[in-house]
Amino acid sequence: MLELKEVCFTIQKDGEPVHLVNHASFAAPRGHFMAIVGPSGCGKTTLLKTIAGLNPESEGSLWWEGRNLSEEGDLEPWEIGYVPQFSIAYDELTVDEAIEAATRLRVKCRNTGELDQRIDRVLEETGLAPIADRHIRVLSGGQKRRLGLAMELVSDPKLLLCDEVTSGLDPRSEREIVHLLHDLSRNDGRTVILVTHSLAHLELYDSILVSHEGSVAFHGPPSQLTHYFSVDDSEEVYPTLAKQSGTNWQESWEKHREAYYQKLTRTRELHIEAGIIKLPASEEPRGEEEEEAKKTDKKKKNETSPPRLPGIFSQFGTLLARRWKIFFRDRTQVLLQVAILLCFPVLVTFFAERGKEPIKRLSDIPEENIVLELQSRVEVREDQIRVGSAVSGMIMFEVILLALMGSNNAAREVAGERKIMEKEKFGGVRPVSYLLSKLAFLTCLILAQSLWMAMFVEFFWQFSGSFASHVSFLILVNASITAICLAISSVMKTPEQSSLLSIYLVGFQLPLSGAVLALPELFETITQPFVSAYWAWSGSIEALGGNIHTAVDVITETELSPGNVCFFALCAQTMVGIIVAWMGMVRHQWDN
Repeated sequence: MLELKEVCFTIQKDGEPVHLVNHASFAAPRGHFMAIVGPSGCGKTTLLKTIAGLNPESEGSLWWEGRNLSEEGDLEPWEIGYVPQFSIAYDELTVDEAIEAATRLRVKCRNTGELDQRIDRVLEETGLAPIADRHIRVLSGGQKRRLGLAMELVSDPKLLLCDEVTSGLDPRSEREIVHLLHDLSRNDGRTVILVTHSLAHLELYDSILVSHEGSVAFHGPPSQLTHYFSVDDSEEVYPTLAKQSGTNWQESWEKHREAYYQKLTRTRELHIEAGIIKLPASEEPRGEEEEEAKKTDKKKKNETSPPRLPGIFSQFGTLLARRWKIFFRDRTQVLLQVAILLCFPVLVTFFAERGKEPIKRLSDIPEENIVLELQSRVEVREDQIRVGSAVSGMIMFEVILLALMGSNNAAREVAGERKIMEKEKFGGVRPVSYLLSKLAFLTCLILAQSLWMAMFVEFFWQFSGSFASHVSFLILVNASITAICLAISSVMKTPEQSSLLSIYLVGFQLPLSGAVLALPELFETITQPFVSAYWAWSGSIEALGGNIHTAVDVITETELSPGNVCFFALCAQTMVGIIVAWMGMVRHQWDN
């Protein structure tokens, strides 16, 4: 049984406490189908989220199967299913693939046969078997709501919470969803609670809870709804609610609650006796053979232990495989990545020809003619400026383009799927598994982009210094920008905000690096540690050595840092980005 005792959820508004859930008390037994109804903004979804544990109760207590959840912790992921109003699946996947991924993430199956059996059962239960191979993007609204239910049923939850899953559906689809939820509540004592503003199909519910201004105005049999509010039709309930405050309605309800609950209890007993509600074997009424039934039930309980969550690396493998599948099915993203790989290195090679020119050196033998010696020094200086500018510009161009690639890789990686991530976390997906899958996916992109850039440019411009060092700095600048943009994506509220901030980040890399225009010394000291482009450019120049290093040093007033310092600076930036990304993934951001 689910029971709420004087539960409040309170926020601060203008320095004053506001009860979004105001001392709510009600009970919903096993095998019960209940609707939470009320006008828009009355606190229906807030109440449902409080039951789910997404909103921590400020006062009161929640009980489930005799456990005080307020003291003993939230429900286990396999015990509860939460179906939000928004879509919780990727359009690129098929129905079967989405349910398989949900199963692999939430349930540890012993073998493939058990996995397939669980998937097939859910498909049949929700009526999705005929369209299992259909892509999600072509599903109707009603089919997507069924899919949302199916993805929650994979763990066979005993408490199923549904938030406005009938909203926006045509009357036929709404009726089908309500009938489906009714049927689900009749199996194995599952408690189903649906938040809806619709007052249609009341006869299918076991009880109706009417919410008004965060307070419980009524909770009883559907047949008693119009009687309690003294109206002729259920559609008149909402206008009647507006005549009094939520607190007044709740006080009135508390005076009559016991009488209506007695009717609920009697109706439930009749449904159990008639076999309409099928409870688990452990809760069925027992006759003279009670002791034997208890023994049988205990044996069954030992044989059918509750499902266990998969391990961290099992979840990681499922998430990574799904990410690659989504990537290759997104033609726009694939074409963009191919275009970047082909075009960006070509842009860099425009500088290659001037960067290969030899630099004249002063003769070790001093000129007897002072005019010739000065002329020779001027020619060397001109060569240094010309070649140094070309080499410095080419390396900085590589760095900035790779920074753009890193930004493109990660700017929307988390923010773009925030709701799905939060839903999967609620279902038992560990943030560390999610982070590892993102890092593995992005690492592949980083290596492909950076190595291709380095090898392509090397083909047209034979790198005179340590090519391995140059490649390592290109990989690191891509990694650091990718990690920082992943962090931005994990803490921003929307993908648009994340993309915009990531673009600004890359845009400021060039001027703040000091490679083009030297910064004021004080400003340079403050900004330089945070500019990835500076460390990658400086490290690559250091790797050139010899005359090229001297030539670049001639054309810039920015002091070059040693290669090992550049290496550790980029590694530090990458690690900071990963840590912040993990913190953002762990933080609860359901409403963002």
